[in-house]
Amino acid sequence: MAGFRKYIKGLTIAGSDSGGGAGIQADLKTFSAFGIYGMSVITAITAQNTKGVTGIHPVPAGMIVKQLQSVLSDIGTDAVKIGMMHNSETIETIVSVLSEYKTGNIVVDPVMTAASGDKLLREEAISTLAEKMLPAASIITPNLYEAEIILEREINNRKEFTKAAKDLADTGAKAILLKAGHFEERGIITDTLFIASTGELFEFSNPKIETNNTHGTGCTLSSAIAAGLANGWSIKKAVEEGIIYTYKAIATGAKYKTGSGQGPVNHFHVWQKQDTNTGKQQ
Repeated sequence: MAGFRKYIKGLTIAGSDSGGGAGIQADLKTFSAFGIYGMSVITAITAQNTKGVTGIHPVPAGMIVKQLQSVLSDIGTDAVKIGMMHNSETIETIVSVLSEYKTGNIVVDPVMTAASGDKLLREEAISTLAEKMLPAASIITPNLYEAEIILEREINNRKEFTKAAKDLADTGAKAILLKAGHFEERGIITDTLFIASTGELFEFSNPKIETNNTHGTGCTLSSAIAAGLANGWSIKKAVEEGIIYTYKAIATGAKYKTGSGQGPVNHFHVWQKQDTNTGKQQ
């Protein structure tokens, strides 16, 4: 209708985290922080808190199809973030429907385990992920552990880390952000972005933050990148701004205590102002 404005839209396809720190919940909080109208397709329901995952209930493929069709046939989306998929049928279903609707700006976070170490992707689904989902992605955001599984080799030093980022392009993904959260060098963490189409390599370095509150970091970063792509930013800018947002979420989240295990990052830092006299959030 004439005179009406349009939201910039983002769709997250992922699992639900009952504790609110990761998955769908983290993605929607991140979308909001970037001013994105967030929608969701839930692939699995998890019973989860800061201490770990106590149960996973996959959503049937037919219901995933209905969720996707409901959103894409009516509202549409400017970008998609894909997280937990759990099994091969879910992966194949998502790829098929996104292809049908010719959906672009797809960010794939190849989630395999939770921050607690609990497995979120079945072993038999790893090859399906590599062969069918990653080639459909505009960018993939694996961590060191996930990259080793996809490439079927260990990554032991910076030279191997950089080569791994390039080799992941063999999956068909257009761009790769290889996260170095588990690969610290002298207190510095350097993530590597490789853009396959141009052969460009970029590095983003930040001091490591000593905190136990890192639950949902990968979900947050990948959805921040999707938000950037939805806004029309380049891959490089979306990654750069996504890393800045996530870094600040970790830094400010380190000051909070949530639960008795691995706490979440702070998605709300973009809105918070701190009283310099009392130290309290306003």
